[in-house]
Formats: sequence, structure tokens, C-alpha cells
Amino acid sequence: MYHIINASRGLSFTAQLSEVDRGLRVWLGEEEKRGRRLVYCKVFLSDILNQYQSFIDSSLYREVLEPVNSTIVGQTPAAGTKIAMLASSAAMSEMLFHPLRLTEAEAFGQSSYLQTLLLFDRYLKLMAPSHLAMKDHLVRTWIYVADIDVNYEGVVRARNDVFRRYGLTADTHYVASTGIGGYTSTRHATVGIDFLTCPTARPADFFYLQALDHLNPTHDYGVAFERGTRLQLGGGQQFYISGTASIDRHGNILYPGDVLRQTQRLLENIGALLANGGARWENVNYFIVYLRDFSDFTVVNEYLSDRFPCVPFIILHAKVCRPGWLIEMECSASRFTVGLG
Repeated sequence: MYHIINASRGLSFTAQLSEVDRGLRVWLGEEEKRGRRLVYCKVFLSDILNQYQSFIDSSLYREVLEPVNSTIVGQTPAAGTKIAMLASSAAMSEMLFHPLRLTEAEAFGQSSYLQTLLLFDRYLKLMAPSHLAMKDHLVRTWIYVADIDVNYEGVVRARNDVFRRYGLTADTHYVASTGIGGYTSTRHATVGIDFLTCPTARPADFFYLQALDHLNPTHDYGVAFERGTRLQLGGGQQFYISGTASIDRHGNILYPGDVLRQTQRLLENIGALLANGGARWENVNYFIVYLRDFSDFTVVNEYLSDRFPCVPFIILHAKVCRPGWLIEMECSASRFTVGLG
């Protein structure tokens, strides 16, 4: 179960933090009655360098979020609040979530290429004692890039090099991913990465989604990630749709300058990816929406509220990796297969 919590506009950060704290605890109380507990949380802050210390000193973090591997990202909620949250609950989880960040000493003076290598190396060292391999068990990444218009190229080169070294190629597979503008609490860090891993996964449990009539494979333009991944878990399937934008099957940007038509096209692309794995819109758990420009919030918010009244979504101010893309979206979906013939 996924739940999005927004604070009220116009309040101080402390007041908004208290409001989110109350909202999360109420929701978790209801989830506990259903036999579910918090397994994942993503926190979005509008000014992470100034807000981070207050956040990790709060009772919300110390009592609720610290025991789970929550991620904290500098991406401003586009609704105009200082803090928002995406939380997930489950009776149990087969997934491991690792939000990895660099210290100031590690980041200072290092390019985005080298910072990306450092974070992947840290992930691999965390997995080594459990004999988990990136090629076999890594499901998804989220890569947050400060000043993405400048630093994304280094991230792409580093990821390509790491994947090539460990046997992930266009002929095997990559992993679902979102590479998006975002900041960590470390002043000189240009990169932060979240890793989602399934220790029990086998190669046969993965299906890599394509929609070649709508959008091309990423390796066509030198980027190493899957458009989406379907993972078989027990009696169900989990879908992880990467950050998706308004492009055609040749990788060209469609509808430059028109955020509404870009939104419609990227949703067409997402729908085609879901359909490739046997999922439909009613299987979607949530959307995360990234806007380059705050002023597009009202148009996108009204459109999504009208088209998907039952799907929670959150809109963030975060630059997309190509300037011509005004909007990017990701989502997850769940489809239970027990009893289906």
C-alpha cells in the first residue's frame, strides 16, 4: 500500500514537519490494524541544506523513519510546501532499499563521474557479504543529480562503465531507473543514488518491458537503463516504470514547449510499457511527476486529478535530464496473479 502525505502551505518548516508526522502516524496506525508495517519512505524537502538537520533530529525521523531505510531528497514539492512524503507499507517485504550518499570529504573536488563510481562501489561492497550480484538482484535505481544540465553526462558515462564491467549490456539487460535533478544534504555532492534490490530474485523472475512502437531502447542514444521492469514475487508481479518522457520511437522529443501534450504523450508511453507486461492503469500504485518549471503545476495537477482520480500522485520541481523535456513521470504497479489462468 502506498500513501502520499502533503503538508499545508504557508506554515513554517517545523509546523509542516509536525503535520506530516501526525499524518504518517495516523496512517500507520490504520495499516497496523491490517497487518502491515512501514517498509519504505521517500521524503522530499524544499531546501535540504537548511532543513536536513532539523529533519533528522525530529521525532518523526528518530522514532519512525530511521529504522527503515528512508531516503531524503532535495526536490521541492510543486504544490508549494516545504515537505512531502511517499510511504509504503506491507505485511512483509522481500526487497532491500539502500539510499546511498557521499560525505563532504568524499564529494569535495570530485566530478559527477567519480562520485557515481564511488556510490556504485559502495553498493557493491554492501552486497558482497550476502553474495548478491548487481546483474542478478538489482531491480531499480533512482539517481539524483545536482545541476543536471551540467552533471548528467558524467553520471551516464560512469553508469555505462560500471554496468559494462559487471556484465550488464544491451544484449543482457540493464535495470529500471530514474535519473533526475535533485540534491542531497552534502553541499558538494553532485550525485546521490537509491538502490532497490531483491535478494530472492532469479533471472526467470525478471521481464524487461518494451514498447517499440512508442519509444526506443535507451542504448540507442548511449544510456544504460531499462524502460521498465516486471518482477515476479510470489503470487504477484511488481512493475517498476522508469522515468518516462514525451518521446517517439526514434527518441525524438515530441511537443516541445507544450507541457499538457507532453504529459499526454508520456502517459501513452507508460501505458504501452505496462501493457507489454500485462498490466493496466488500474494496477498503478502511484505516480511521481517531475516538472522543470513550477509554473506548469496547475495544468498538470488538474489534468492528472481528472484523468486518475483514484491514483495518488505527487508533483515535484526537478529538472529532467534533457532540457526539451518539460515533464517526466515514473510509477509502480502491482498485479496479483494467483488464481489467474
